[in-house]
Amino acid sequence: MELVSLSINPVPSGAKVTAFDGYDGLKLRCALWEATRGPSRGTVCIVQGRGEFIEKYFEVIADLRRRGFAVATFDLRGQGGSERMLSNRRKGHVVAFTEYDRDLAIFIDEVVKPSLPQPLIGLGHSLGGNILLRGAQDEASPFARMILLSPMIEIHERMLGASRPVATAYSSILSLCGFATTYVRGGGDEPNDLGEFEGNRLTADHVRWSRVKSIIEAAPDLALGAPTVGWLRAALRSCAMLSRPDYPKYVSVPMMVFAAGADHVVSSQAIEDFAVDLKSGGHILMPGSRHEILQETDAIRQRFWAAFDAYMGIETSLSERV
Repeated sequence: MELVSLSINPVPSGAKVTAFDGYDGLKLRCALWEATRGPSRGTVCIVQGRGEFIEKYFEVIADLRRRGFAVATFDLRGQGGSERMLSNRRKGHVVAFTEYDRDLAIFIDEVVKPSLPQPLIGLGHSLGGNILLRGAQDEASPFARMILLSPMIEIHERMLGASRPVATAYSSILSLCGFATTYVRGGGDEPNDLGEFEGNRLTADHVRWSRVKSIIEAAPDLALGAPTVGWLRAALRSCAMLSRPDYPKYVSVPMMVFAAGADHVVSSQAIEDFAVDLKSGGHILMPGSRHEILQETDAIRQRFWAAFDAYMGIETSLSERV
């Protein structure tokens, strides 16, 4: 469960890599870093998107450490360097998102809190944003603040290939008929990250896109194929919960929410509709950004980091934001 280091993506210095037991004993890979400069601002806990892995966040980890944050992250069950529930490593299957909730709670209590400084800030991308929001109504949340990037509140219909009601019925019926662990219609083992750059939904930055592709080519076991029917069913159920009109009104954790203006993976409109009803939160639309804001062009990333610094009360020179 070591980290994969490439010349174009070296492991940030000082990494402490280990594994912890998920709620059911599944081994989940995790890594911790202390800040590289003071004063200490606490710890950012990165919660990944679907199909991601720790290596994809090395650049972001360095950005955070320069700002005085320690960083903690782990590969979600069923992806990256963590163990899978199924024998086919390309199938990142879960039965319900409560599995992610329970794993995250263990990670925070048993790995992060004993090792790294408070306060804890949750940073979640896409699926990771969904997971963080699931616990954001809890007054006992371990997070003092959250930063959500393209959170998966609703899956974009271009990704579903159908309306949400049809996709919900499709995934529910097939799951009940015993097909929960099969790939969704048209899906297979091939990772989306190994497709062509032209027309990809994730980023307009060719260098960062190529870097992720190089990681997967060097360590193909990190990659996932298409979602399983059961994962899709669980995702749609979690999205339906977050999409209830009253859900944001009871969110107790302060947060800043970022929506990508050219997102065809999740619904930016759903993100904005959610964010306007938050009691203690704000939202920023990133014009021109595709789904992965932190893997986007330098110009888009600089806008994100400027907003992040302002929200967190960090005074940095322009050179430190890059």
